[in-house]
This record gives sequence, structure tokens and C-alpha cells, in this order.
Amino acid sequence: MLVRFLLAAIFAGMAAGIFATAVQSWRVVPLILEAERYEDAGDTGAGHTHSQGEASGEEASTGETAMAEAEEPWAPEDGTERTFYTALANVVVGVAYSLLLTAAVLALNQSITPASGLLWGAAGFVIFVLAPNFGLPPELPGMPAGDLTDRQIWWLVTVICTAGGLYLLAFRRALPLMLLALVLIVAPHLWGAPQPIEHESAVPANLAAEFVVSTIVASALFWLFLGGLLGYLFQRAAKQESASA
Repeated sequence: MLVRFLLAAIFAGMAAGIFATAVQSWRVVPLILEAERYEDAGDTGAGHTHSQGEASGEEASTGETAMAEAEEPWAPEDGTERTFYTALANVVVGVAYSLLLTAAVLALNQSITPASGLLWGAAGFVIFVLAPNFGLPPELPGMPAGDLTDRQIWWLVTVICTAGGLYLLAFRRALPLMLLALVLIVAPHLWGAPQPIEHESAVPANLAAEFVVSTIVASALFWLFLGGLLGYLFQRAAKQESASA
């Protein structure tokens, strides 16, 4: 039975990753490409000013350009290559989240159907996306951000506290525990997420806002798709196990 569930979780995660790629390609990726144009324009302007101030002569300018190109990190080309690597990353993330969801369902000894799977997916969305995004909204290329390590720590603490709070609210109905659940959910936001030192950016504010909304909507669709599909596959696996028994 466990093997059936694990295979179902892997398949659901892969399917959810492909689904997420399709949704992101429709709205999220075009916003990222547009923001990258603003980022490249800003870098070009800064590089032009720098070269005028410090370099005099064609050879120095060419040398600086070659050095900058040598230090440029690898990135997939726009188009098919970029879509492929995006899909690959989404599939890996989808399988990981699917296995986490499966572990939670099995650890709590819960039966799951397509309907209840949607609720599990919604819980995953709240834990891994909605709660962290209150303090750390999605960022476009070229936007300022706080220290990476500090942001990762805050994100992890927020995920753990939110998961613990939702668990107490869903499975422990005692009033003191429900109050503790609210404290856990609110505590990371009272602590506050790490913020950048400066907030100036070449990316227009309306573009950043549209990206936040589009990313959150795409993430919600991903989690609901994953939860519903996982519930369907688990229900089917349970029926097959009963029939074979």
C-alpha cells in the first residue's frame, strides 16, 4: 500500500510541475522577461557611465567588456531551453511538495479523497506561499532584496510556525491550543521579514504588483491541482488495494 501511495505522490508531483509550467508560461514568465529588460537597461547605463569615468581608449573598454562577459553566470536561452529548465525545476519542486503532503497525510492517519485533497492543497498553499508572502512577496529581477540567509531563515520559521498553527486549529480543538495556534501563525510577522536597505528599483511598481498577484494565483492553482490529483490517486490506490485483497 505504501508503495502505491509513493508512486501516486511522485506522479502527482510531476503532473503538478508540468501544470505549473503551463500556468507560469501564460502570465508569470512574460512579466519576468519584461522586468529583465529594465534590469539590462539599468546595467547597461551603469556600465556606460563607469567606462566613461575610468576607461580611456578602445582596448580598455574591450577588456572590461570581456571580463564582464567572463564573470556573467550561465543562464538558459529564452524560448524552448528556458521553458525546459523551468519545467524541470517545477517537476522537482512538485514531487518534493507532493511527498511532503503525502507524509503529512500518512503521519496523521487521514483518508484523502479528491474533495479533501483540495483542502490539503489549500493548506499547503497557505503554509508555503501565502504566509511567507506576507513578509517576502515575490521579487522580479532587478528588485532590491534583503540578505539571502536571513530571508531563508525567516521563510523556514514562518513555514514551520504556520504549519504548527494550522495543525492545532484543525486537529486540536482545546481553547488554549487554539490560542497557541494563533500566536504561532502571527509571531513571524510580528518579528518581521528581512527587508532591503534600499527600495529603489528600475522595475515599475505596477509591474511588480502584477507579478505578485500573478505568482500567488499561479501558486494557488498549483497547490489545488496537486491536492486534488493526489486525493484522486490515493482514493484509486486504496480501492485497488481493497480489490486485490
